[in-house]
Amino acid sequence: MERESSLPARRDVVAALGAMGAAMGGAAAFGLPGLALAQGDQPALAHDWDWLVGSWDVWHRRLRERLVGSTEWEEFNGKSALWLTLAGLGTIDDNSLDLPGGTYRGLSIRAFDPAAGKWSIWWLDSRYPTAIDAPVRGGFSGDSGTFIGEDQYKGRPVTARFRWFETHSRRPHWEQALSTDGGKSWEVNWVNYFTRTAATPTPLPPSGVAPHDWDFLVGRWDVRHRKLKRRLAGSNDWDAFDGTLVNWPVLGGQGNVGDNIMNFPAGPYRGVGIRAFDPATRLWSSWWLDGRNPGAIAPPVRGSFADGVGTFIGDDVQDGRPVKARVLWSRITPQSARWEQALSADDGKTWETNWVSDFTRRA
Repeated sequence: MERESSLPARRDVVAALGAMGAAMGGAAAFGLPGLALAQGDQPALAHDWDWLVGSWDVWHRRLRERLVGSTEWEEFNGKSALWLTLAGLGTIDDNSLDLPGGTYRGLSIRAFDPAAGKWSIWWLDSRYPTAIDAPVRGGFSGDSGTFIGEDQYKGRPVTARFRWFETHSRRPHWEQALSTDGGKSWEVNWVNYFTRTAATPTPLPPSGVAPHDWDFLVGRWDVRHRKLKRRLAGSNDWDAFDGTLVNWPVLGGQGNVGDNIMNFPAGPYRGVGIRAFDPATRLWSSWWLDGRNPGAIAPPVRGSFADGVGTFIGDDVQDGRPVKARVLWSRITPQSARWEQALSADDGKTWETNWVSDFTRRA
């Protein structure tokens, strides 16, 4: 959700406030025409991942044990589907892996940061759905790409590296490696080879155990927004503008993604909402990736649905001071829904609503 502060706009548009038609990939996945992009809206870097758009069969080769000198590998199959977001300056990559111990789902989230000149890549593991891993960052040179970041493995600090090879070939491949000496030496622990099955991405099959809380939001929407110009200042001066949303399921239905565009009075604003369900707590986490600050993903709001209303609360900062943020989903029908965002400066005793969005499904 957009915020008038120095921090990234809040995920609170909660994935779903006005959305862009998944910049080709997302809209096409639902048989929807791609949304028109303004001239100059897609710089050259917006095409960095075009070669990976679509649906894929994936062959995996993974080291059984990492950083112990092992040479034992295991092989298994999987599937992947990738959509462009943020007018090509972001991607969502949904994955299903047939591990020896059972099916595993995971989500890659990518965004290009013009200020840093690098792509960031995050991983959301369905087995640990309340946290998004620290990113690796980098870019492409020709048909290969390298992305590096700091991480931990079994409690010890490591450097992680992702590399892509032969990206424009019939069988691009990816490898993951870890280093315990600051990148002087690397142990490759995972290799994937991709075979395209469709040029248009489609959601991977559902898990069969996923909740249906967000089924109402799948598809394409027109959105009318009202946003308070100043927050927590006693203002009653609002901006009104329109937008669009494309939303689709990921993680076998235990997650969903919304690609958004909001036509602010000052110009279009894009963002991506990411949600994941935690079976242990029965709560959803909802993150926001702001297209204006794409090097960071804001902390989540968390909550659930009861009696047809979804309530999600988290901690945030407004104008340098800590606040509570609340998102409500209500008035849900097959053709419409309402989203509201509010902030509280008194730990939830009182709330000021600062954004209301009304959704109407496109035919």
